[in-house]
Amino acid sequence: MKKLYIKQKVFSIGESFTVTDENEHPCYFVEGSFFKLPKHFLIYDDHQHEIGRITKKTFALLPKFFVEVDGSEMITLKKELTFLKSRYTISAQEIEIQGNWWDMDFTVFAQGKNMAEITKRWFSWGDTYELTILDESMERLVLSLVIAIDCVKADEAAANSGGS
Repeated sequence: MKKLYIKQKVFSIGESFTVTDENEHPCYFVEGSFFKLPKHFLIYDDHQHEIGRITKKTFALLPKFFVEVDGSEMITLKKELTFLKSRYTISAQEIEIQGNWWDMDFTVFAQGKNMAEITKRWFSWGDTYELTILDESMERLVLSLVIAIDCVKADEAAANSGGS
C-alpha cells in the first residue's frame, strides 16, 4: 500500500504542482499549459520522465478530456448534454469508479478488486487529495485519473465564472 498527496498551490498561475508521499518527498510533478492550445497537463516522475498526459479536446461542442498513461490512451472524461446541471461521464479501460468522484471521494476497482481509494482532505489551504494505492501497479493510472478529474472540475468552474 502506498499513499500519495496532491496539494495544489492556491494561487499558482502556471498550474503546476507536486505530488508527494507520506513523508512529503516529491514523487511526481505536474505541469499545465497556461496559454497553449490544446490545453494539457503533463505528469512526470521523479526522474523527469513523462508518465501521463491529460489533453482537453479543442473545438468540441462539449468539453472532452483524454488521459494517456505511459503513452497509451486509457481514460476519457466528457461532458454530457443536459439542461439542468453539468454531468460528466468517465470511460476507462479495465477500471470502474464507485463513489462521488466530483467531490473526490471514490474507489477505483479493476476486475472487481479494490485498487485505490481517493479522498479530499479538509482543513487545508488549497485542495489536498489523498490517494491510497492498494495495488501499486495501478499507481500511474490512478494518479492520472485524479489529476484529470481535477482538470475537469477547474475547467467547469472557469466556464461557470465566465473564464475559458
